[in-house]
Amino acid sequence: MSKGVAITGMGIISAIGNNVEENYTSLIEGKIGISRISKIQTNHKDDIMVGEIAATNQELEQQLGLPSNNNYSRTAFLGVIAAKEALKNAGISDINNYKTGLISATSVGGMDMTEAYYYDYPKDKSIQKYIEGHHAGDSTQKIAEQLGIEQSLVTTISTACSSAANAIMLGARLIKSGKLDRVIVGGADCLSKFTINGFKSLMILSDTYNSPFDENRKGLNLGEAAAFLVLESDNVVEAENKPVLAYVKGYGNANDAYHQTASSDNGEGATLAMQQALKVADLSSDDISYINAHGTATGNNDLSEGRAILRVFENGVPDFSSTKAYTGHTLAAAGAIEAVYSVLALQNNVVYPNLNFKTQMKEFSITPQLELKEKELQTIMSNSFGFGGNCSTLIFSKTQ
Repeated sequence: MSKGVAITGMGIISAIGNNVEENYTSLIEGKIGISRISKIQTNHKDDIMVGEIAATNQELEQQLGLPSNNNYSRTAFLGVIAAKEALKNAGISDINNYKTGLISATSVGGMDMTEAYYYDYPKDKSIQKYIEGHHAGDSTQKIAEQLGIEQSLVTTISTACSSAANAIMLGARLIKSGKLDRVIVGGADCLSKFTINGFKSLMILSDTYNSPFDENRKGLNLGEAAAFLVLESDNVVEAENKPVLAYVKGYGNANDAYHQTASSDNGEGATLAMQQALKVADLSSDDISYINAHGTATGNNDLSEGRAILRVFENGVPDFSSTKAYTGHTLAAAGAIEAVYSVLALQNNVVYPNLNFKTQMKEFSITPQLELKEKELQTIMSNSFGFGGNCSTLIFSKTQ
């Protein structure tokens, strides 16, 4: 059994960068990726703002060297790009020299392609190939094929906005139990009409830049992104003499079963998830240096999460901020996006600013970090809370 779960590689593509380096530069320079929709034909394109990746599907296809007759969804394109960067970053040349698994998270799956051609399927057999790529597991399988993972665990998690955090948690547990030596964990989601229409019907999409934890917040900006991390056991790290970026120190998942979409008013699920993560990490709330909050900028989420943070951090709330003002809410990928950001914060000893904040919430007095701050960081808590009350918390540390 492994004592520690080491992070040895990371890859990411988002609205603020095509790789890890570009994302970090945008974070410290306050460069946001929120804009009007340009790649989806929707009636709402002038009503909302999103975190859209600049590259077209054709450009992503060319980047991966795929034949033109492929049936990749945009989710799969993004996932493969981020996963390949993670493997390269980890210095892995032979993916199968250790017991290696893949756990990928998604909500959208391949629906961006199936919805685009929905009315044309009966009359055009050439586009029926996208039906096979519709289900959530298809993008995971394509990532596994591109990475060359053979005869090992390949699975998909879809628990709404906590999906990628749960993928990281499952991967860490598989390593700690000795079931696998290495797990590629993360998630990918692209923008789609389905999610735009769904969130629009909930009346929680903003027509301007999202402002987490602000009294006058108007809702979230949907985003698209993919991120993956390479988790490896102590044995692999020692055998390969590998540099370690950070460790997955703790994790917790809880469900408050309060509502189909809303979080409970007092943050019950979020509280339980944070408490469980601290217990697994064998840490107290005083040991957390920074909280990367879920912070979607919706009326319900920020109030619920803020109350949960106050419940868990009774002795004083550490620096906290949401990075969704940079990328938008990337749904199933969010937990992995913010895991990468958390590791980068640890490596560089920085707390990211909570952009667009102007007015203190009236329900409580805690205020997010508003400017880039340099401070010594040891442990970071990252929250990802999903529909149906599925709440997950991860803790990353510089040491085991």
